[in-house]
This record gives sequence, C-alpha cells and structure tokens, in this order.
Amino acid sequence: MNLTSHLVQRMMRLDPPSTRDLAADRDLRVPMPDGTVLLADRYAPREGGQGLPLALIRCPYGRRGPFAAGLARPLAERGFQVLLQSVRGTFGSGGTFDPMRRDREDGLATLEWVVKQPWFGDSIVLCGLSYLGYVQWAVADSLPPAVKAIVPQVTDAALSLEFLRSDGLSLETPFVWGVLIAGQERRGAFLRQGLQARKTQRALRTLPLGDADVAAIGHRSAYIQDVLACDADNPRWAGIDHRGRVAGVTVPVSSVGGWYDIFLPGQLRDFTALQEGGRPARLTVGPWTHASTDTFRAGLREILEFGLPWAGGGAPPSRAPVRLFVMGEEAWRDFPSWPPPGYAPRRYHLQPDGALSVEPPPGESSPGDPAPDRYRYDPADPTPAIGGARMVRDTGRVDNGTLEARPDVLTFTTGPLEASVEVIGEVSAEIWFRSTLPYADVFVRLCDVDPDGRSRNVCDGLVSLTGADAVNRAVVRLWPTAHRFKPGHRIRVQVSSGAFPRYARNPGTGEPHPTATRLLAADQEVYHDPAHPSAIVLPVRQAP
Repeated sequence: MNLTSHLVQRMMRLDPPSTRDLAADRDLRVPMPDGTVLLADRYAPREGGQGLPLALIRCPYGRRGPFAAGLARPLAERGFQVLLQSVRGTFGSGGTFDPMRRDREDGLATLEWVVKQPWFGDSIVLCGLSYLGYVQWAVADSLPPAVKAIVPQVTDAALSLEFLRSDGLSLETPFVWGVLIAGQERRGAFLRQGLQARKTQRALRTLPLGDADVAAIGHRSAYIQDVLACDADNPRWAGIDHRGRVAGVTVPVSSVGGWYDIFLPGQLRDFTALQEGGRPARLTVGPWTHASTDTFRAGLREILEFGLPWAGGGAPPSRAPVRLFVMGEEAWRDFPSWPPPGYAPRRYHLQPDGALSVEPPPGESSPGDPAPDRYRYDPADPTPAIGGARMVRDTGRVDNGTLEARPDVLTFTTGPLEASVEVIGEVSAEIWFRSTLPYADVFVRLCDVDPDGRSRNVCDGLVSLTGADAVNRAVVRLWPTAHRFKPGHRIRVQVSSGAFPRYARNPGTGEPHPTATRLLAADQEVYHDPAHPSAIVLPVRQAP
C-alpha cells in the first residue's frame, strides 16, 4: 500500500504524510433505527489513531477502490481517522438502495453511532463529492455538536432535480448514473466499463426511450423508469430535496465546484442561501468538470486545509469568501460574494448576417424588418452535445468548429474586441423563436473565439417550449460562469434545438418521453428585429 500512497501523493500534489502506517478495521456494523445494518471501514494510523478528528464519508460506490485509496487513505495519513460507510443497499450494507431516499435518516443514525465509539475523539468533518456531498446536505440542519465543518464538493442539496425539469430533461447524466449503479456490484464491472459506456450511448437512442434501460443493462431499472416518467415536481421525488436545510447549517461550510460541473447551478444556489443566512461559508470554483482528477484533488486539499483546522479546534488561514478561477484570464481571483458586486447585465443582441452587438437590431417594427434566420432540426439526426457540463465523457472546454459547421446550428459573433470583456455571474438568453411544430427546444451556448478562429464553449443551457408554432420569447438560463474575453477575441452565441444526448431529443410530437416513438423534423426561426430583440444577457465589467 505504500506504493499506492506515494502514487496518490504525487497525483494529488499533496505534502508528505505524517505516517503511511495505517490500520483498517473492516466491516464495522452500524445499526439503523429500523434494524438494518450498514457496513463501514475505519482507517486510522496504526499508532495514535484513536481520538483523532474523524472524516465521515458516506458512499454508494463501495469501500474499496478509488474512494479508499484516493480519499480515505490520504486523509488518514494526514491527521484524520476516516470512516468510509456504504449507504443502504450497497456493497454489503443492508436494505435496498433507493437513491437519495434514506440518506437523512441513515446519516443522522450514523452520526449518533459514531460519537459513542471508543475510538472517537471529539470532532467530525463531513466530506466527499457528488452523491457523497449530497448526503452531507441531507443532515445539515440537525448536526450534533461534534460536527465542526462540512466540505460538499461538486454537489447540491437537491442533486438530480435540476436534470428532471419539465421544461428540459437533462437525460444523459441520470441515465448514465442509473446504468452505473445497476451494474457496479457485478463481478468484473470495472473491466467492462468501456464496453458498457458504448452500449449505454447506443441505448440512449432507443425508441421508445422507456426501453432504453433494457437496451443498456438487460433489465428494467426502477430508478431510470422514474427519471423518464417523473419530472422534478412529481411526488416520486418528495423527500430528496434538502434545499430548505441549507440555511439551517451552523458549522463552517466550504463548497468546491467547477465551471463545467453538472451540479454547478444548484451548488451556487446553496452557497447564496448560506450567504443570505449569514452562515460561515466559503466557495471555490475552478475550471473543472465533474469527475476529473483536478476536481478530486481540489476537494481533497480543501478537506485538509479547511476541515482539519476546524476539527482541531482552530481555524483555517483567512481568505476571501469566494475564490474563482477566471477563465480566459486563466487566473484565480478573490471576491466578497456570489454573484460578485460590480457586474451589471449587458445585452448582446443577435443581428442579421450572424452578427452580435450591444446595439439593438436594425430596422423598424414593420413588414420590412430583417427576416428571421432559419434552420431545420431533425431529431432522427439530433444536434449533438460536445463538451460542456457532462458527467464523464467529452466534457469541459472543447473546439466547437465541427458543431458550428452543422446546418442546424446558428452562430452570431461580435467583431474583434478592442478591450477585454469580463463576464462573472449568472448568464441568460432571450431568444424570439418559432417552429413549424408546437413542441421544440432552444439551446443556447456562449463561446470565446480566439484570433485564429477557434471557438471554445464557455457556458450553455436549454429550455423546452410548448406552443412553439407561435412566436415565443424563449428564456434560457445558461450555466453561471467567470470568463474574460481578451482583446482581439470575439464573443459568439450559438442557437440550436438540442444537445443530444446531454438533453433528451425533442420528438416534436408532445408525446411523453418514455413512450414517444415518432420523430418529426421541424423548421425553426430565430428572430432579431426591433419587435423581437433576441439577446444574450451577460453580467459584465469592462476590464482594462
């Protein structure tokens, strides 16, 4: 294990540990109030481990492998003892795994058990990323005094509900995750990951979509069926939304997120709730994607640099509440809040001939106004997703040249900038739109075009419309961002009708996603005249 320890230290760029000599107590039995027993492993230095601050990690992905080697072991080598617990119904823990449904009750019971153990000292830090961060929010308003800090990373207090919006089903992430949890305990699952990923991508094209789980894993998945049939407001998801608990947290919180993370909007919403409630909190957002090594590394370092000092009775070194990596500038900057002060909304209007300008569109509100731009969207050949906020493949900043060459993608671009334009905060778009069908999607992406003409995505978002066969003002909420467009660069806006399979393709028929079998092509129109001033709205501060 010392070789693993050295490799993790190098990969995560950690300081040398205080010890590499650890002991692991396997399969500790943690009873729940209903009689179910959950299993946990405790990692601690072989000498002097009792009484150290405890890092509690509740995980649905097992107690061995990357979470043991890459998270539990580095923490146990550097001042913590670590309890890594398998959540209900996973990897030997009793009961049935019903995602997100029992994490409050089980989490509170686990905390009650921990403080009674002979090896426990007097302090706990809750930590972990994604689902491991969500379970922290599930108990956040009822923490015992022993909990001194929480470090939720690339997560949010409502987790999957953002994906299940009735006005835009973000299909790929919950489907891929459903496939993952359905097969993760099968023998050889790790070795079959590549084959399974290709099979899953093919399955996402299944019609009807309600059969896609069988195509991917060979049997029905109750979770995937619920994702396809139940939007965020459906009673099926009652009890998994812990947003109301966020402002009740009284311990220090350090949130770590990524500009291309799938949970970023919710994570920033949670941080804003902490700010508004006057809670002790700080936020770090880097140029990271959900499952990258950089993301994992940032969270691990924050547990050590923020959580461990609080657990030891002190405090971490003082810093600004908000630390953001400003893309384009490629530099870290500190701010007093999110969103930062000093950034005002500026409208960049779509113009005829593919232009983009702060000036309103030309013409008068008359029959002679500029004609709308048109494209044809065919769900049988859907506009593909490339880059952006996706979970595990083709993520982050990428070259958009191939995408923008498609006939079903419109682009609107400024001239070369004479001065930097710094955009930090919430981004939205208002697109005046009409389709030949009553059901259509509007996808908007903000890009940075460098002097060589290379277009890279900054942020994006999608909204589904009903009544799209009349002229509508589609309001699209894009991912928040921090990006500086340098002099000589150009700002570009893409408009299309999909990003498949990140978002479910709109069949154009109005049929429910699980049962739709017909795919209808549509002719779409994007307006940019004085009566229909389509624009992207950017929070801007002009930089020198």
